[in-house]
Amino acid sequence: MKKEELRIVYMGTPDFAVEALRCLIEGGYNVVGVITMPDKPAGRGHKVQYSPVKQYALEHDLPLLQPEKLKDEAFLEALHAWEADLQIVVAFRMLPEVVWNMPRLGTFNLHASLLPQYRGAAPINWAVINGDTETGITTFFLKHEIDTGEVIQQVRVPIADTDNVGVVHDKLMTLGGRLVVETVDAILNDTVKRIPQEEMAVVGELRPAPKIFKETCRIAWDRPVKRIYDFVRGLSPYPAAWTELVQPDGESVVVKVFETEKIAQPHQFTPGTLRTDGKTYLHVAAEDGFVGIRSLQLPGKKRLKTDELLRGFRLTEDWRMK
Repeated sequence: MKKEELRIVYMGTPDFAVEALRCLIEGGYNVVGVITMPDKPAGRGHKVQYSPVKQYALEHDLPLLQPEKLKDEAFLEALHAWEADLQIVVAFRMLPEVVWNMPRLGTFNLHASLLPQYRGAAPINWAVINGDTETGITTFFLKHEIDTGEVIQQVRVPIADTDNVGVVHDKLMTLGGRLVVETVDAILNDTVKRIPQEEMAVVGELRPAPKIFKETCRIAWDRPVKRIYDFVRGLSPYPAAWTELVQPDGESVVVKVFETEKIAQPHQFTPGTLRTDGKTYLHVAAEDGFVGIRSLQLPGKKRLKTDELLRGFRLTEDWRMK
């Protein structure tokens, strides 16, 4: 079968999923339909916002479905009518068996980690938060348990100590688009060697990648400097690590922290203590040194470099971080 004859249904929602869809369309593959999340209101005006995948599908006149429930009879009938040979899932949601088992060639997923490491919703964030020096992308066939199916292909990617999650996300997104196309070609040419994840060598313990919530993003200043540094870059630029900036009178304001530096300097201060000249630098005491804050954001304000913020916001050493 030629790639123009292979009927592909594509499922995805965020920016990360657009790249692989773009690679398929520009590569001349036959995408007969796209499935994405329902529209949702966003912002103060609750204006309806399209997902990036929907936006791309509309721009390229691709048939589109946005089911609320994946077991809905009307949706299943519409999906069946597309007569897909193969389904591809990139950053979508957990599929019921009635969906992933529908195409004759099955359904494969692109996951942003080196499976079996980092199964779950936020693999890129957790790899950076945990200070890993390497991550990657994996294509695998879907089965019942989430992110556990047989692996098709993997690509390894180094993580630099200066990379934040945004940088790693963009690297993996670009490579992921190529890997999806390579995986489709391998399935077309019947050259896939399925590898059960339980047979794959893993260094160290398996780490999960659970969904990240607001409370997950709070900085704990009583940890080592390196842990805090990795935590901040693993959440930057989105959703962003945060902390409370507490005034001497006990009033506090939530501050988002986007960029830090490691300062190896022994001290006797309580974690969260501030050291600042009020003009150029802001250092926060951690367990084994200081974390230098390079960029941050006050509520309702834009993100600023520390020296920019200190020009318009009076901050002294009797404040603290909590």
